[in-house]
Parts: sequence; C-alpha cells; structure tokens
Amino acid sequence: MPRPATSNRADTRWTVRVIPFFIFAALGYATYLVVAHLCVDYLLREKKKTAVAIVLLVLYFIFFTLTVASYLRTFLTIQFNTGIVPFTAEREALDKERRETKKRGGDVEALTWVPPDTDPDSPGLEAFYSKDAFVCEVDGRPKWCSECRNWKPDRAHHSSDLDRCIRKMDHLCPWVGGVVSETSFNFFAQFTSYCACYCAICLATAAYSLRLKQQDGRPLDGYIIAGLVLSGLFGFFTLAMTATSARFIFTNITNIDLFKKNQTFRLAVRIPQNTPRTDRYETITYPLVSSPWGSTGPERAHGYEMGQLNGHAQETANPSSARDQQARRTFAILATQPGENPWNVGYWRNFKSVMGNSVIDWLLPIRHSPCCNHDSMESDYEFGPLLDELKRRYGIVDDGPPKDGIEMTSS
Repeated sequence: MPRPATSNRADTRWTVRVIPFFIFAALGYATYLVVAHLCVDYLLREKKKTAVAIVLLVLYFIFFTLTVASYLRTFLTIQFNTGIVPFTAEREALDKERRETKKRGGDVEALTWVPPDTDPDSPGLEAFYSKDAFVCEVDGRPKWCSECRNWKPDRAHHSSDLDRCIRKMDHLCPWVGGVVSETSFNFFAQFTSYCACYCAICLATAAYSLRLKQQDGRPLDGYIIAGLVLSGLFGFFTLAMTATSARFIFTNITNIDLFKKNQTFRLAVRIPQNTPRTDRYETITYPLVSSPWGSTGPERAHGYEMGQLNGHAQETANPSSARDQQARRTFAILATQPGENPWNVGYWRNFKSVMGNSVIDWLLPIRHSPCCNHDSMESDYEFGPLLDELKRRYGIVDDGPPKDGIEMTSS
C-alpha cells in the first residue's frame, strides 16, 4: 500500500486528523435527532403519522449511506492516491537523503531553486514528445518544477502543502483530508451533492416537527433548534460547493484555472517534418540534440536545432542515434489568447470526462474519472476545438499524424 500523502504543515495535519471526528459526531447527532427523537418517538409513536415517518426514514438512510460512502471514498483516495507526479530517480534519491537528514536532526531547509534540466535525454522528456500535443514553455520544452526537479505534466501544479506536483490539482480541503485533484474530484462532487440532500432531509424533518409542536402549543425543543442550525449551515455550505463543482465539471476547469482566468497557454503541437518554415510561430524538434558548442539550453532550441527542421542534421553535428533520427518529431509552439481553455470539449463530454460514462459512475463513488487515464498518444488530457482553431490561426495545414504514430525520415 502506498504511503499516505502527508502535509508538511503541522496545522493542516492536525486539522485533517480532527475534522473527521467532528463530521461523524455531527452525523451521529443528526441520526439520533431525525431517527430516534423525531421520526420514531414523536411522529410515529406520539403523532401516529406512520406514512410520513417511514418516508422520512427511508430518505434519511438513503442519503446518509450515500454521504458516508462518498466521504470515505474521497478521504481515502486523497490519503493514498492523491495524483502525485512521480519523482525521477535522481529526485527520489535526494528526497530519501533529506528524510534521513531529518531523522538525524540535521538541516532540512528547502531545496534550492534548480533550473530546467538541459540534458537532451532528460528523464521523463520522452513522455511529452511521444504525444501529439502538450503544454510547453516559450522554448518548446514542457513546464519545469524546480522544487520537484521534474517536468510537469499538463495541468499539474505544485502543492506547497504536500511539496509535490499534483495532476489537475483543484484545491486543499481539510474537510475531506487534503488536496482534491483528478483522482478524487468526482468523489468530492458526489459527497457535496449527497451531503446537501442529506442536510435538506434533516432540515425538512426538523422544521416539520417544530411546526407540529408549535401547533400543539408545546415549548421549543432545544434538540430541534440545534438540528435546524446545523443542517442549515452545512446544507448551505455543501449546496454552494455542489454548484461550484458542477460549474468546474461542465466547463472543464479547476479552482486554479478560475483564479488564473486570464492565463495564456503555449501548446507544442506536432506538425509534419516537411512543413515550410514560417515567422508566424517557432518550432522545436525532438529528440533534442546537443549543439556543436555544447549548449543544450533554450538558445540552442531556438537557434541551432530549429535550423534543422527542413533538412537533415549533419552527421558531425548530431550525435543522436539512428533510432532517434527515425523517430524525430517537429512541434509548432502555439499560444492561446488570454482566458481560452484548450481542454473545453463541450458540456456533455466535459461532464463525462470527470464523472464517467455510465449512470452508475455518476451516482456511486466507485471508479475514478476517465480523465485519470493518460495512455492516449494524442495528449495527457483531451483537447477541445480550440486546438484546431489554433492551427487555423497560425496557418497550419492539418493532415493528421502518421498512422503508425512515428514520423519516419530518410537518413
């Protein structure tokens, strides 16, 4: 079993430990109030409202079960499958050394800033240029995380709380145990929606019983008042979270995207090797090669290597293997307009990419979101119509990728 994702902040760790007890205490009180105190003792035995009591009890236990199940699924997923981007072997060794230093009581200050890896054979780089499109920097390389010393997959963000990069990170929520990301967002949305319905049942039962008691001229029941306050507060909060989650699902964005709503993305989009040179966009060819001057930085990517796009690298200048020569891929670096979302594939497909493809997936917290599958050779996440629109803007003729997935070049 993988290690739990533990926060590096003491206050967050203690909050995560305490909140589940508070939540289950509230559920326990609500169960006593609705089931025993109101439905059984008052409505069923005292008022003889059998039909009303049975309906309320059935609804209560349906949403109670769904709420608890979705909460546990969310909490456990966040603890053991947060969606953390794996370290490279080098970074794993540094992390192990740092943990050992901490055990010995040594200096465990944060790692110093590290620039992007300039090695053409940098670990993990091939996973990007093996696809047809990926998010990149201005030089055509993937985004780099200096803290993790790793290339960041599309839509991944570094969590300062976990000190790790998280795939499609949404937000830190102590109520569900940590960072909500692509692996847990569908379960989180189910939890908030079921909890809102559960609170509505509690609120309706308490309000109905209070009205009957007032009609009988009985004094206010403190249990009912407490139930009204708790169910009202939690109901309003979870309803707001449900509405927010629904917005994110149908528009295929995250909390981070919302706060950076005017951000601009650069996409490395694969183009045929024989595409004519143009000043409308920059290009880069993978696998990267070292220049004769020993530079492997961005200046090489835009100078020496980009000058090889429409010809063949000279034997003396390109030490790459014959296999690399045959697997060369050229990418155009295209920029979106501020606020454009390249992953918006339409409301219905956005919904299914997060919530699943069947009614069972939509209702029960069983399977992870389809967007957690990154096996596609096209991209980490499905791109929407904006990708084709970008190609048209920059005058790229889209003939489609080669059928075998590898663009062969003569040697």
